[in-house]
Amino acid sequence: MRLGLHYWNYSVPAEPEAIAPTLAQTARLAEEAGFSSFTVMDHFFQMQTATSTAGEPMLEGYTTLGYLAAITERMTLGLLVTGVMYRNPGVLAKIVTTLDVLSGGRARLGLGASWYEREQAALGVPVVPVAERFERLEETLRICLQFWSDDDGPFEGKHYQLAETLCVPAPLRRPHPPILIGGGGEQKTLRLAARYADACNIFGVGPDAVAHKFDVLRRHCDAEGRDYDAIAKTVLMTRAPLADVDAFVAEAAAYADLGATEIQVMPDRHPVEFTEQFAELVAPRLDLTRP
Repeated sequence: MRLGLHYWNYSVPAEPEAIAPTLAQTARLAEEAGFSSFTVMDHFFQMQTATSTAGEPMLEGYTTLGYLAAITERMTLGLLVTGVMYRNPGVLAKIVTTLDVLSGGRARLGLGASWYEREQAALGVPVVPVAERFERLEETLRICLQFWSDDDGPFEGKHYQLAETLCVPAPLRRPHPPILIGGGGEQKTLRLAARYADACNIFGVGPDAVAHKFDVLRRHCDAEGRDYDAIAKTVLMTRAPLADVDAFVAEAAAYADLGATEIQVMPDRHPVEFTEQFAELVAPRLDLTRP
């Protein structure tokens, strides 16, 4: 089982000039502690929750990953997850390829249907019905895979038409950067994961719920003729690791028993403090040697 750190909050520390050094220190500490992946959000406004508002700091995701590529050496880098409406698919394929080349083959394309309509409307991003977002998601997956193949010809889809899919240089990762589809939607999201993805990402709201989502994915794999075991199962844990270490370790073990290959954690305090304490108190108790 592998570890991922999901860096979602740029509000701590509060000073804008502290964002970059805090991000850098956290990433270096995570790599030293054995984290295998480092992800950030693809948002332009902070999510509105009981504890956060849209007016809090947020960085553009792929620029942030480019910064991280220069200061890390081993961790896989990606967005959790790219909103399909935010970038033209051909441009997205080039962005992820660039990240892969500059990071030495460490890019991962996390992709989802996008949902935060406030930021889309604010920035002029088209707000389209959910059904169309999923159509665009599937076309984007096909376009990226064509960019990362030997076929540099045109693409003709319902929503996107590309005259060429030329991609030079090609990604360093072979056959291409792994594709992770985020979300637990049982009719569309997990079906697309079964058809196209190298990995899925499920919210870790409890072993029973995750087991159900994995069962749905397995059924979609059977329908698609896809090897269920070929898809890496990643779980974004919602339980705060440091609040109750015993409970966290037990839940992580339960996800591993279900077949999860990566668990991702989110800082719930100053990210440097969180990463240091996680490395000291939690990581040694996790079985990171099991497949």
